Amino acid sequence: MTDSLLTASLGLTALFAAALGLGLWLRFWLSSRQIRHVAQHRAQVPAAFASTVSLAAHQKAADYTLAKARLGLLEMALGAAVLLGWTLLGGLSALNQALVQLLGHGMTQQLALLMAFVVLSGAIDLPLSWYQTFVLEQRFGFNKMTLKLWLADLLKSSLIGALIGLPIAALILWMMAATGSLWWLWAWLFWMGFNLLLLVIYPTLIAPLFNKFAPLEDEALRSRVTALMQRCGFSAKGLFVMDGSKRSAHANAYFTGFGAAKRVVFYDTLLAKLSAPEVDAVLAHELGHFKHKHIIKRIVSMFALSLAGFALLGYLTQQLWFYTGLGVQPNVASSNDALALLLFMLAMPVFSFFIAPVFAQLSRKHEFEADAYAVSQTSAQDLSTALLKLYEDNAATLTPDPLYVRFYYSHPGATERLERMQVGAAVPH
Repeated sequence: MTDSLLTASLGLTALFAAALGLGLWLRFWLSSRQIRHVAQHRAQVPAAFASTVSLAAHQKAADYTLAKARLGLLEMALGAAVLLGWTLLGGLSALNQALVQLLGHGMTQQLALLMAFVVLSGAIDLPLSWYQTFVLEQRFGFNKMTLKLWLADLLKSSLIGALIGLPIAALILWMMAATGSLWWLWAWLFWMGFNLLLLVIYPTLIAPLFNKFAPLEDEALRSRVTALMQRCGFSAKGLFVMDGSKRSAHANAYFTGFGAAKRVVFYDTLLAKLSAPEVDAVLAHELGHFKHKHIIKRIVSMFALSLAGFALLGYLTQQLWFYTGLGVQPNVASSNDALALLLFMLAMPVFSFFIAPVFAQLSRKHEFEADAYAVSQTSAQDLSTALLKLYEDNAATLTPDPLYVRFYYSHPGATERLERMQVGAAVPH
């Protein structure tokens, strides 16, 4: 190894280790702030909601938030240890060499490396996933899944992932080897096309494999929702109710699909808890995202960021220090494309974590804009009571740490958001 290569390799190692350590410290510090803040405010409902939220509900939300945060600390520590094991401690390099010895060089070995990595990573994550579902969620009355359904979901998602993921991986690996120095541009075009296709086919081909979607049968509610969408200039392929209650007591509603394939989906748990005017208000909020073109803006942002990512990957695949600096001995006699994909996937979140607050802030801005649109189309009071019911139903704390909110939350904090709704409710529309 030349001096310049050694310097670049050691530089990347030091930079990666520093970013990982700083990121882990920052995560622990923010989570510790969240735990302290929620615990300190557990004993009393915020004054603004003292007449609408019971102390028992407030304390349940606090306890649920604390339990998730403490589990998150364990997940952070495990995630950092596993990441170090794959990279600087040589785990990915050892796995690659073992598969080279077993299968030789070539496409089969590269696909086997990707598949083995996914399987091993999934196996490492499985115990915490099981604990979250059957211990944490169960303790707070949210889990409705049986072990049989959980295993069935795991099997189905694994099969779908393999059926879709392996051909995509094979095609990208082929592009990397066969389309020259601009392979990353062709791969990006394919990846974006696939994601747009997935937006269209997911609602009708994939989602029904996991849940039942029945047409909304409540004629009065259907008429209200249809009138609201027409008033807002929005059309959808259908209104559906999803059997979310077979997995969780959490409630939600969402739009899915793209273009002519858009559909509105209500959780059955949501319809059981909200009045018709409140359902209108929640739907109007979602329509606000479309009115302000938030979905298009996010897709365009995803296109731009992914293009930058593919271009960076195209450069890094040609740099030997990229492999050695992250603990991998690259193949000498064959392609390292699969290694490059995995290393990039492992390393990028370590660095991109520090710009996450920028995207969280933009997302919160979009949520406020959607709230304002909903208030203009329905009732601020209905939106306020609907959100309050959903916060209570999902045991979302009303007292998160403000700095934690600024760093992580894609939606505004409960108190900040509901206070705006209460101010809006006093203004006639």
